[in-house]
Amino acid sequence: MSTGSTNNLNQSQPDWSAESPTPDPVPNSANSGGGESKKRGPYKKRSLVWPHFKERYEGKLRYGECIYCEKRIATDGRNNGTTGLRNHITRCAKNPNNKNNNQATLCVRETENENGQTRTALLSWKFDAELIRKKIAYMVIVDELPFKHVEGIGFKEGMCAACPQFRMPSRWTVTRDCYELYLDERKKLKNLLRHNTSKICLTTDSWTSIQKINCMCLTAHFIDNDWNLNKKVLSFYPISSHKGVDIGQAIEKCLLEWGIDDVFTITVDNASSNDTAISYLRGKFVNWGKCVLERKWLHVRCVAHIINLVVNDGLKKIGNYIDYIRAAVRYVRQSPARLKKFRECAVVEKIESQKHLCLDCPTRWNSTYLMLDVAQTYERAFDRFALEDPYMIQDIDSIPTTTDWRKARYLNQFLKNFYELTLKVSGSKYVTCNTFFQDISGMNAVLTNMMENDNHEVADMAIGMKEKYDKYWGKIEKMNMLVFVASILDPRIKFEYVEFVLLKMYGQHDGTNVGALAKDALVQLFSEYKKLNSPLEANSQASSSKSGAIEKDALSIDMDAGKRIQDIYKEEFKKRKIEAGGRDSKTELDKYISEECEDEEDDFCILSWWKINSPRFPVLSKLARDVLVVPVSTVTSEAAFSTDGRVLDPFRSSLTPRIVQALICSQDWFRPSESKLNMEEELEDLEALEYGKVSLILCIYLFFVKLMCSVFYLWLQV
Repeated sequence: MSTGSTNNLNQSQPDWSAESPTPDPVPNSANSGGGESKKRGPYKKRSLVWPHFKERYEGKLRYGECIYCEKRIATDGRNNGTTGLRNHITRCAKNPNNKNNNQATLCVRETENENGQTRTALLSWKFDAELIRKKIAYMVIVDELPFKHVEGIGFKEGMCAACPQFRMPSRWTVTRDCYELYLDERKKLKNLLRHNTSKICLTTDSWTSIQKINCMCLTAHFIDNDWNLNKKVLSFYPISSHKGVDIGQAIEKCLLEWGIDDVFTITVDNASSNDTAISYLRGKFVNWGKCVLERKWLHVRCVAHIINLVVNDGLKKIGNYIDYIRAAVRYVRQSPARLKKFRECAVVEKIESQKHLCLDCPTRWNSTYLMLDVAQTYERAFDRFALEDPYMIQDIDSIPTTTDWRKARYLNQFLKNFYELTLKVSGSKYVTCNTFFQDISGMNAVLTNMMENDNHEVADMAIGMKEKYDKYWGKIEKMNMLVFVASILDPRIKFEYVEFVLLKMYGQHDGTNVGALAKDALVQLFSEYKKLNSPLEANSQASSSKSGAIEKDALSIDMDAGKRIQDIYKEEFKKRKIEAGGRDSKTELDKYISEECEDEEDDFCILSWWKINSPRFPVLSKLARDVLVVPVSTVTSEAAFSTDGRVLDPFRSSLTPRIVQALICSQDWFRPSESKLNMEEELEDLEALEYGKVSLILCIYLFFVKLMCSVFYLWLQV
């Protein structure tokens, strides 16, 4: 029986592709060349309606009997044909395929909420071809599938079993559907940005594809009117070069396309071309008219890149013990037999760790930390393996000693601080700038303690790292003051703790000066926001100038004018009270700083606190909403180039820039996953790349060996 839909022939045709049963031969006479008659052989029916009918005969007349309602319809080949059968099968009431598509069907389905919890719900479903096409496009975008996936045999069979009525589109149709879906979501995002009242913070990063095309990703960060943190990739498009002016012009063009003219900060890495781009954009933003303090603190440097520079300078001065451990790990990982024997040694030594040995990339300090973090737990297993494997001493220069493992363990504990800090500042689902000042102050304390260490090697490494640290954060002139402002606007920290930490970092004299500059920056910002968001003070002067004229004509005005005079009197009274130093002379900022700090809690949400207290601090809350959204790293933009640890491969390089932008932007909008830097997956990619190269070389070697054997065999045959 066919499972195709036969509701309407104009809408969809039933699936009559099954082969019809071969009927018994019908007696028929034919004159052969010798005058003898013989029966015609069995023939195969070609009509697609026969799987729904049984063939019946009454004498020489042929009928078709419906297998659903048992109705007989004449189907003589000369007079009737199969048209009557086709018309009947589309109208048969007992045909299970003739269901009303407009009627919904109840089904039980598991749904997932925002917290990742699944629940069972009773939903209604009805066939909708357009909706299914949209969901297929959504699947291709979110799961990063190739367009030709919809033309695969397995996918077609699965869709046919799940919904036989749906006609599968081609890959070209899916490509158009994906782009249409991107355009629809782009309109929604534009509407969201148009009605958003907060400022926009940007992060950007550049990248060169394997096609030697310079690409740039621009990501917008903002807190919407409901105090939710948003991260949206605006554009992913090619640029002419990595020069600063070209980058600035590309960002300007993108902002004009999106209608964004109120940018608060731009976070970039430490390339000199980005400094030129920021200078170019600062002049453009001032001309646009929506700038705060003439974009004094527009430029924010990526913290992750600075940490990378600091640690790499320190690792240059370490000894050879890292090389010894790296050689031992490489030797054990070279064959499955060695790995199996190494696990047996770990069991004998009663090591309960289930971590797998990983090999680092010497140019990436985070991979070195991950290698040491795993290897130092298997110290006794390495010692036993060296005793049981006599070839290990011959293949590597030196086996790690107890002193080497002790130094490596100390270095691992030191690198752990920077590793956790890098993961912390690279998040995109939570505010990162409010605790950044505490993080760099902790880094300063760690480096200071290391410089006083008795181990000269560790002390020299700390000195080199401290010099690089002071290059970016040692002088107040090179720091963005929004770092201190964001910490003060954290209700758990406020100004007293910031001032205390500054005294610890810079000393009594310099710390006091830095604290005064930080507080002055906050006061300047608050005054600027007060002018922009307090129309009462702006109109008070105009209303007071009119008060004299109103008093002269007080007898000739109505009661409404009398009420307006009372409002003017109240405003003048408040103004005199403020000038006299009354209770109302205390600003929102003074009230906020004078209040007690909130308690430290694990589930404390700073955005929720400001949302609840925004009626108490109407102006200061708007300042907090713009400052707290500032990202301190560019990992959110870098994630577009390497999503979930997988670098864009040659497969996607064959797509046009327009489709690549649509796919990457749509994936970010549909699946706003955490853009945290996943170093473990990045390291797995490096290992996969290493094994991929070895496998490729081995395949090429085997191919040539097979080719030589074939040539030798042919030579023997000749």
